[in-house]
Amino acid sequence: MSEASTAGAVYVQTNEQENRVVAFRRDAGGALEMIGTYPTGGAGDGKPHLTSQGSVVLTGDSRHLIVTNAASDDVTVFAVGAGGELETVGRTPSGPAPKSVAEHGGLVYVLNTGAGTVTGFRLGEGGLKPIAGGERSLSASDADGAQIGFTPDGSAVVVTERGANSIVTYPVGDDGTLGALHLVASSGPTPYGFAITTDGTLVVTEAFGAQKGAAAASSYMVDGTAVTAVTASVGNGRSEICWAVVTTDGRHAFTTNFADGAVSRYGIGEDGSLTLEDATAGLTVDGRVGLRDLGLTGDGRFLYAVDADSGSVYGWAVDGEGSLTPAGSTAEGALPATVAGLAAG
Repeated sequence: MSEASTAGAVYVQTNEQENRVVAFRRDAGGALEMIGTYPTGGAGDGKPHLTSQGSVVLTGDSRHLIVTNAASDDVTVFAVGAGGELETVGRTPSGPAPKSVAEHGGLVYVLNTGAGTVTGFRLGEGGLKPIAGGERSLSASDADGAQIGFTPDGSAVVVTERGANSIVTYPVGDDGTLGALHLVASSGPTPYGFAITTDGTLVVTEAFGAQKGAAAASSYMVDGTAVTAVTASVGNGRSEICWAVVTTDGRHAFTTNFADGAVSRYGIGEDGSLTLEDATAGLTVDGRVGLRDLGLTGDGRFLYAVDADSGSVYGWAVDGEGSLTPAGSTAEGALPATVAGLAAG
């Protein structure tokens, strides 16, 4: 098998009425080549901005891709082939307007934004199987959840509630069900996308305005279901920050600012503190609207982000100090303006 076919792949969903996944093969240098498109069998909401992070995720073992279908209220599971190609495994009802999904060791939880709930499943050869008693409510019916994720050890589930300006956690029981909700107020308004380092630093973006200079992120320490604020609202001088990832070594966080085309880099201290290192670590076109969902490859060597307005995926190589060098971008117009979610393997 060639080096290109074993390096990895990048996946996005079109979020159209007839929702599809577009798959790109990634070679050893980060360049992308389209493998093909794969119908989910479900429906996207057809809007140019899917209000979430984590609508497309690779499982921890990289054997499956899970995709939410926001308008048909279900989730599609694909098996991932050796060359990055996809094969449909199954489609399962989840709840109203699912927009974010998380997986840990075969346990899957879906955030249903239309109902203010999270719903649990087990992933098997036939797809997703609902867990008895696996549904929990968010803190309020209008909490407006933005992302769901597991803590690194899988002992808790985290959800950002942008409408309620809060972060909620649930303990995960031995049977996969969730315990009582724990809630803390977010440091800044409109907590949105997040990422967690292996030692428990939670980095949360704050999408509280598109005006110049409004973009910010905060950090917290997570221990079980306890969430403790560390650094509050570190601005980057850019606009409308919404999505976040952390590097594999836990030293840096990257965030996208969709109102001005910038990827910002933050430094993460050993105590979980957050400092701005470079507001424009990566750029599409400075000042151009479009950058949204982003993802790091499993080896941490490449960062990719969706630029919905230009209909493309932008890529950067990541060095040991977190510096970004352009690599692997697709041609503009290759994707519809509704494109959303990104998973990189």
